Amino acid sequence: MFHTARRRGLVAVAGIAAAALALTGCVQSQRDDDGGGDGSDAAVDSTFTFASSSDPAGLDPAFASDGETFRISRQIFEGLIGVEPGSADPAPLLAEEWEQNDEGTAFTFSLKEGVTFHDGTAFDAEAVCANFDRWYAWTGVAATESLSYYYNSLFGIPGSADNPLYDSCSADDELTATVTLTRPWAGFIAALSLPAFAMQSPTALEEYAADEVGGTEDAPVYSEYAEAHPVGTGPFRFESWAPGDQVVLSAYDDYWGEQGQVQEVVFRVIDDPTARRQALESGSIDGYDLVAPSDTAALEEAGYTVMQRDPFTILYLAFNQAVPELQDPLVREAISHAIDKEALVEQVLPEGTEVASQFIPPVVNGWNDSVTTYDYDPERAQELLAEAGLEDGLTLTFNYPVNVSRPYMPNPDQIFAALASQLEEVGITVEPVENEWVDYLDLIQGSENHGIHLLGWTGDYNDTDNFVGVFFGRQSLEWGFDNPELFSALDEARQIADPDEATAAYEEINAQIADFIPGVPLAHPAPSLAFDERVTSYPASPVNDEVYNLVELSE
Repeated sequence: MFHTARRRGLVAVAGIAAAALALTGCVQSQRDDDGGGDGSDAAVDSTFTFASSSDPAGLDPAFASDGETFRISRQIFEGLIGVEPGSADPAPLLAEEWEQNDEGTAFTFSLKEGVTFHDGTAFDAEAVCANFDRWYAWTGVAATESLSYYYNSLFGIPGSADNPLYDSCSADDELTATVTLTRPWAGFIAALSLPAFAMQSPTALEEYAADEVGGTEDAPVYSEYAEAHPVGTGPFRFESWAPGDQVVLSAYDDYWGEQGQVQEVVFRVIDDPTARRQALESGSIDGYDLVAPSDTAALEEAGYTVMQRDPFTILYLAFNQAVPELQDPLVREAISHAIDKEALVEQVLPEGTEVASQFIPPVVNGWNDSVTTYDYDPERAQELLAEAGLEDGLTLTFNYPVNVSRPYMPNPDQIFAALASQLEEVGITVEPVENEWVDYLDLIQGSENHGIHLLGWTGDYNDTDNFVGVFFGRQSLEWGFDNPELFSALDEARQIADPDEATAAYEEINAQIADFIPGVPLAHPAPSLAFDERVTSYPASPVNDEVYNLVELSE
């Protein structure tokens, strides 16, 4: 999921395609039309407590780009489009089906009947259009990049006449809505699975002045709605938020689907990974995310369940071509041959991590199994450096973050140490520069003053543009290169309406990226979760689409 220049990789996030992970087998979706009671069991403690790594940024997912906000919002809100269990592929949710016109610019959604928001407002076509029109109409702080990042980057700047993607929404009848775009976008349906585009109660949005955001982009002052009155259609409704402590949700009695066993959800804020592990061991939480690789064996030996999400991530070593030496493709190829990815994965990355050959996971449409690869070959690396006139070696700044753990980068210091050692073996001396996470993002995304560096991404949905379009769709200070041919190819691919044609275009683009060598795609790490033994089933998702009415408890 995305980040701004200051927030890269904040999401978990998240964000693919394998059977849904569960402690006792494959979890099937229980979001059916049968309704089905509160699912409570008198013998089971129906409160499920999960440790969050931080407070949510707010309670309105439309203004969010961080994983902890989305983790909470997925319980409260639902979108037109959901995700197939255990994958990142789009699936019906509040929209039971949809059709698009031949041009790929108009999408007609048939909506689920009998759905209500938590405040009693009916979910219907008018509510759908109210949400789409809301996003387009933002102004001021609400329309800035940090707050409306997902809408801004995918649809265009809210309220702007500068080539917006959104055109209009019409309520054709009570349960039929048509959204019209100004041009085709192959990823439209998949993108609607993002929590940022969840349906929210028009009544509550108006009553609590949801769009009246004050302050500045760097220090926004959220509305009453975003701090205390979020209202969606999901299985849980908001109860309370004590910043720095916890968020509490309760089961929504009139939920349209299966409620399940869990009747109360508590998200307890525990920012330190060691403290999260200790909270699990003490019994004060039922589970937590981003388990440190060094903790997994001990937790399993103690009887806790540790599980890995299927990897939908990319960890990469990026080359900043503002550095003159890195403008030489011979040098970029030499660095690529100097990296032993297999050893890196085996030595310092979590179990289940896959070696990467390109900047998207193999399960994403557009992955190309015939791209140019640069296998570990230190002798060839030295030959290439000599061809580049660097027989006596090369010195590069190597930037990496400290005191942070991301789904794609659980232990930056260990990853740095392993890569630095490999580079030095072929005559490349690295000068390490470490920064705290927020400062690191400012440095990498906001200046040219960095060299090779570690970063990554957790995908939001199954679309190549969500990876390579984010990285290489335009000039950026992170990568420091200008490649109009690549930029143009990505822009054109994004507007291909036919999925098969789009996949073929992205396969060519991934081959083009591999030949250009903007960096080294290192691995697809598999984030780990840990649970108390009373949690017998958990709907693990590669894109963190984990809704707790599907959690099963034994006591």
